[in-house]
Amino acid sequence: MSLTPSSLHIRPRRMEFCLPDPMPRHWHGNDPFKTHFFNAMSVLFPDGERYFIDSVRQFRDQITDPTLKEQIRGFIGQEGHHSREHIDYNNRLRALGYDIDRLELPVKRRIRFVQKQFSPERQLAGTVAMEHFTAILANALLSDPRWIGDASPEMQRLWRWHALEETEHKAVAFDVYMQVCGDRKILRKAMRQATFFFLKDVTKGTLHMLRKDGKLTLPVWWRGMVWLWGPGGFFSHLTGVYRDFYREDFHPWQHNNAQLMEEVAQEFDVQPA
Repeated sequence: MSLTPSSLHIRPRRMEFCLPDPMPRHWHGNDPFKTHFFNAMSVLFPDGERYFIDSVRQFRDQITDPTLKEQIRGFIGQEGHHSREHIDYNNRLRALGYDIDRLELPVKRRIRFVQKQFSPERQLAGTVAMEHFTAILANALLSDPRWIGDASPEMQRLWRWHALEETEHKAVAFDVYMQVCGDRKILRKAMRQATFFFLKDVTKGTLHMLRKDGKLTLPVWWRGMVWLWGPGGFFSHLTGVYRDFYREDFHPWQHNNAQLMEEVAQEFDVQPA
């Protein structure tokens, strides 16, 4: 059964982004740390979102609720578009001299290992965990201009589009998982592992790009850590909604931001795919 608000229609938007070529090295308010933090997340998306699609698709035929089946279709469409847009984004990073292939390699290897060694239910649990991560990060981007408001217009538009669609489909993998498995213990374990690897991979990517720019200095790193983890920082102000995932009765739409999603959707002249 789907618990996504009926006012939200999960459909991919066929966006055409004109990313600058070459991409400015520090497109986020001329701040190298903030820029490369977002760049490092982008590196993870093409392979990660293909994994999300595959993990949900394995259970599509077991879903009988017509609403949830339609939302799965929309989820797959949205994630497929995200992957393609971030491939283009990451190619712009390659053109600037960053070793994106080296950053992607451990992600690819980890996904291959999980798909070979873990059960389909456990693979889906990993997707559910990462979808919670992306949902709370996306809500922060859309609700508070502190986090992306200084970005160049086209980069801000890309991240807001991605955040909108991540929020719209934030409960699809969760609802599928609860129907085909429902084991909260597996979900909590998956979240602990997802947290470790997400922070590890984003930190590694940020360090690499800062080092390549000659910006890996103590002042730059310190300001970045304060921005992420200081009082009211990007990560630190999300600790409460992050921990909600570990509750036995948690559902993603307990964080009900449907009204915000309807308002943001108007920016993108939404049309069904």
